Amino acid sequence: MSAPSDLLHPTPEGLYCPKGDFHVDPVRPVRRALITHAHADHARAGHGAVLATAQTLDIMAIRYGADFTGARQVATGVTEINGVKASFHPAGHVLGSAQILIEDGLRIVVSGDYSRAPNPVCAPFEPVPCDVFITEATFGLPVFRHPDPRDEIGKLLASLQTFPDRAHIVGVYALGKAQRVIMLLRNAGYSAPIYIHGALQQLCEYHIEQGVALGDLRPATVEKSGQSGFEGAVILAPPSAMASPWVQRFRDPVVSFASGWMQVRARARQRGVELPLVISDHVDWPELTATVAELSPLQTWVTHGREEALVRWCALNQMQARPLHLVGYEDEPD
Repeated sequence: MSAPSDLLHPTPEGLYCPKGDFHVDPVRPVRRALITHAHADHARAGHGAVLATAQTLDIMAIRYGADFTGARQVATGVTEINGVKASFHPAGHVLGSAQILIEDGLRIVVSGDYSRAPNPVCAPFEPVPCDVFITEATFGLPVFRHPDPRDEIGKLLASLQTFPDRAHIVGVYALGKAQRVIMLLRNAGYSAPIYIHGALQQLCEYHIEQGVALGDLRPATVEKSGQSGFEGAVILAPPSAMASPWVQRFRDPVVSFASGWMQVRARARQRGVELPLVISDHVDWPELTATVAELSPLQTWVTHGREEALVRWCALNQMQARPLHLVGYEDEPD
């Protein structure tokens, strides 16, 4: 059996399979790319050809335009590329997200970003047996233990009751987090209209087309019903808007932010967040280590995050692991 690095190894462009002549989530334009999901640090425009799930391809077209790649192919079943087999399996991260299983004697799983927590906007994570598991470590430190997201949404609902005269503006990333927060609110019984920044509209509409029942969504414009503000309303906006004069349109809002990073109080203070909501679409430390233990691969490769802590944990548990030190993947979009 050949070494794992013969089948897949890091390059400046990203993970590369020489025999298949393809990259996985490359950070620069390449001839052929396999994409795990449509977040911008994993899915970039300009590749010669892209293989991904149908939803990831759709979202890339929404974000980058219909001509974001020279050719596109929907991943269904097992695709053979120059004798190398590739298949896509749910990652539980965002709509369309997938782990990619690469097979040629060895079985290597590139997990991309993934989550083990229930998420009503996407298919749940599917454990895939493998010889090598390539895992993120965004929250790869023992201190990161995410609370139940339903309890976090409960904090938002309690604040709405406490401050009925103030708008609640929640910072959310446009893909995944916005729709998850909306569904958490709906599942908690919140049926009132939810107001969204224009930058969220297309992706919310796409989720609705895909069967995600987001309920009554309306534009977050100051002309709402002749009122001067949005007293008692929930407004969702992307991080860029939260740091712009757009927020100043609303009178004395409660500024909130939904992210796994809100567990770090300094980050909340830096953003001027009054109501931090610790809602993450990534695995926390217990889920991360439990996943590696469950799969029990021959090797674990760790990337984009707190690599050394997980490598050390693997060593203490008699498991082989190595950091990949890939560049170009952000730890912020959560």
